Amino acid sequence: MLSGPARVKSAGVLSGVGAIVLGAGLGLLAPLPMQRHALPLLGAGVLLHGAGMTLKYRLEAGGREPQWWDRALFWACWAVLLATLGWVAFLLVAQPQT
Repeated sequence: MLSGPARVKSAGVLSGVGAIVLGAGLGLLAPLPMQRHALPLLGAGVLLHGAGMTLKYRLEAGGREPQWWDRALFWACWAVLLATLGWVAFLLVAQPQT
C-alpha cells in the first residue's frame, strides 16, 4: 500500500497521463485519416485526467475542508474539460461528410 505522499504523487501522475492523452486526442483532430480516433482519445483523456485530478484533490485535502479557491479551481478545470469535449464533439458532428 502506498503512503500518503506517494498516493498524492500517483494521483498527480494519473492526472498528467490523462492530460497527455487529451492532448493526443486534440492533436489527432488535424489529420483526416486519424480523425476517427480523436473523440475516443479525448474522452479517455478527460476521464483519466479528471480521475487523477479528483483523486489528488481529495488526497491533498486529507480530511480538512478545502479552501474556496481549491474548490473553485477544481470545478473550473472540470468545466473546461467538459466544454472542450463538447466543443470537439460538436465540431466532429457538424463537420460536412465528404
